[in-house]
Amino acid sequence: MKLIIQIPCLNEAETLAIALAELPREVKGFDTVEWLIIDDGSTDNTAEIARQNGVHHVVRHPVNRGLAVGFMSGLDACLRLGADVIVNTDADNQYCGADIPKLTAPVLAHEADIVIGARPIDETEHFSWIKKKLQRLGSWAVRVASKTDVADAPSGFRAMSRDAAMRLNVFNAYTYTLETIIQAGQSNLQVVSVPIRTNGDLRPSRLVKSISSYVKRSLVTILRVFVIYRPLALFSYVGSLFILLGLISGIRFLYYYLDNGGEGHIQSVILASLCITLGMLLYMMGLIGDLIATNRKLLEKINLRLRRLELDSLHRGSRD
Repeated sequence: MKLIIQIPCLNEAETLAIALAELPREVKGFDTVEWLIIDDGSTDNTAEIARQNGVHHVVRHPVNRGLAVGFMSGLDACLRLGADVIVNTDADNQYCGADIPKLTAPVLAHEADIVIGARPIDETEHFSWIKKKLQRLGSWAVRVASKTDVADAPSGFRAMSRDAAMRLNVFNAYTYTLETIIQAGQSNLQVVSVPIRTNGDLRPSRLVKSISSYVKRSLVTILRVFVIYRPLALFSYVGSLFILLGLISGIRFLYYYLDNGGEGHIQSVILASLCITLGMLLYMMGLIGDLIATNRKLLEKINLRLRRLELDSLHRGSRD
């Protein structure tokens, strides 16, 4: 059994050595533990420091492509290197490396496909009050969207099986954390949370430049994933609201029509017609989106089979 610990990096020369010093060289249940760094277009000596500190593999992007792309590049490299389990962590030493066995244990026991480390949000001193509340709100929204019981959705400290890694696809270049959970839940992968510890803050977050920006980007990500994975439910809910508003407006006009001929209330008829028409159009968009989502699921199955064949062929060739 091989475990590969991957770390996406962008100009992490100051903190990477600290984070690497916390990582284990041996983990219970694995014959081999390797480290992999994704250098996402760094302009400092991140890659050099990684090699000096015993990193086994370095994947380099010539330019910065974003955290989500770096995460997926790491998964692809880990799969090609024969990883049975992949752990993702951060280069700023936010997460406690000694907790990696907590993440991998449920995967090894076949109790989970993806395990996410749940940080002690309320006890984290460098998180502001509003950030703590928004973290909880965001995690709740992801739980609703994904139908999972994830306690800390934005956490990047996670372990996944080889099969789960092959199934994941990220469309958003901003971050992978929310989208992969929703995608995993919609794909019927078993996602669980385990409590983990965190270390002191070494630098400000580069992903959360401002609370408002983070909230906006997170809401857009959740909405986008809903449109991709649950279009019929989303458009049906919104369409039903418009139809309900149209019916209320129509009933209002009917009341006044029976009372005094409806004089002066023609605007209610116009509003009712507009809302009902919009509602029906949204229903149709939901049906079309559901057909597209069905095709996407078929394409995901085809892509999964092709990846399995490609990786099996690659590993057979390396053994020969």
